[in-house]
Amino acid sequence: MKEIYGNTLGLKPSEQQRLRNTYRRRVAPHEIVSAELARHLTELSSETNRQIGVLINRKGDIEYVVVGNAHKLELPDIGRARAGQIRLRGLRLVHTHLKSEPLTKDDLTDLALLRLDMVAAVGVGREGLPGVLHYAHLVPENGANEFWRVTTLPSVHQDQPDLIDTLEALEQEFNRKAAARAVGGREKAILVAVCLDGNRTHAESSLAELKELARTAGVEVIDSVLQMRREADPRYLIGRGKLEDLNLRSMQSMVDLIIFDKDLTPSQGRHIAEATSLKVLDRTQLILDIFAQRAQSAEGKLQVELAQLKYRLPRLVQSDDSLSRLAGGIGGRGPGETKLEIDRRRVRERITHLEKRIDAISRERSVRRAQRNRRELPVISIVGYTNAGKSTLLNAITNAEVLAENKLFATLDPTSRRLRFPQEREVIITDTVGFIRDLPKDLVAAFRATLEELYDASLLLHVVDAADPARDEQVEAVETILGSLGLMEKPRLMVWNKADLLSAEDVESLLRSKGGVAISAEKREGITTLLAKADTTLFAEGASEALGAL
Repeated sequence: MKEIYGNTLGLKPSEQQRLRNTYRRRVAPHEIVSAELARHLTELSSETNRQIGVLINRKGDIEYVVVGNAHKLELPDIGRARAGQIRLRGLRLVHTHLKSEPLTKDDLTDLALLRLDMVAAVGVGREGLPGVLHYAHLVPENGANEFWRVTTLPSVHQDQPDLIDTLEALEQEFNRKAAARAVGGREKAILVAVCLDGNRTHAESSLAELKELARTAGVEVIDSVLQMRREADPRYLIGRGKLEDLNLRSMQSMVDLIIFDKDLTPSQGRHIAEATSLKVLDRTQLILDIFAQRAQSAEGKLQVELAQLKYRLPRLVQSDDSLSRLAGGIGGRGPGETKLEIDRRRVRERITHLEKRIDAISRERSVRRAQRNRRELPVISIVGYTNAGKSTLLNAITNAEVLAENKLFATLDPTSRRLRFPQEREVIITDTVGFIRDLPKDLVAAFRATLEELYDASLLLHVVDAADPARDEQVEAVETILGSLGLMEKPRLMVWNKADLLSAEDVESLLRSKGGVAISAEKREGITTLLAKADTTLFAEGASEALGAL
């Protein structure tokens, strides 16, 4: 016997029998709903004062009969058959509206999220007769940002569009759009930022930086969203309505993942993934992924793996109860370790192993630094925000060929070169990993062996992108990280790179207010002035005091 789904409580036996008899009815594949089925549904709806709905497959057979309340239906779990980015579900929903009202937001959301062929609502007229017919179907991505097309016919007895032709045309268009999207071969993402402090300008700047991070990671950004909120939603970070909107956008744009500008709690990441069925990343995960792509040396790979494991450890959750407990064996009867506990133990063991290897690398670096110190060679370390031009500056000063790209974190592994000053004095100049605001703590900890190079530096060259509108925030972010490493007492020289992109008046004003040296590392302008300033600072008496004024 076929089941009746939904709100069946309080239905009379005769009403339940008539609802079950609905399964015997059939609709022509080319029509949305027949006049006979529409009258059957509206009469039942009028008698029970509830919405009645059916899910019809493309052959015209009724697969589900659903009863709601006076205002809406709760659809049953209809599985994942046929559902995809190109194909529609293969089921259409036809249900009644007691007051002949248009399709509701719930109706249209079900249409999009379940990728139904169509949603139709038949108005219940006088004496339970069918009246107006509202129907809607999805539309491919378009310039108007429409997710669906809604049409109204004054009566179910009027000519309806050919359903099969309509659905075939839609799926062909979805297929064409998907093929066009697949040409690049890159993952597609929607970026999401949440502003909780009311500073919209700062949030927009952070979102623009997230877009650059996504580009560096090889992700194609389809759309970006900024939501202003007083406080974060503990379950989804953003509001439920905004999440539904994201879900609709992701389905229409055929994106693969959603990237959040803020770090998500393990619970938030899990709930958002469940609600959207998409891959969900936060800012830290994206940065870790970039580092994993960029790490070239064995040391860099170890450091990135350690940071990733530390990040993932609290996010390991039990996903399969079939291996919930392992038998304890002789002398250990009862519950043993869960699979989750085994996974966590293995991760902790791997973390301990990596930390020991990185400590060994740190000791090796200490030996090399000690050898340099015995030769009494001063060390200049280049620090700064990512993509400020640190590697380009190293290449310009030493004629090296270190990788330099217009991407964030293009260089991870530290590079050291000898540099001879004009007065036959030698120094070691070192390029380090770039910093970024909200740099993950686990990443800073993992790269401590690399950052230890900074402790022996006699001078820090703080390279800043002078043309970046957010340069003040970037300087503050770098100084915050230097402060956390206990390096703020080190002598520092501000190097305003990309000064060729500013007017002469702006450069003069910048140097007057902030001090330092203006250069263009790419065009090798101002390098002589920079080296002279560094030479004077390093080898003149009272160099540390002099640097404070630079």
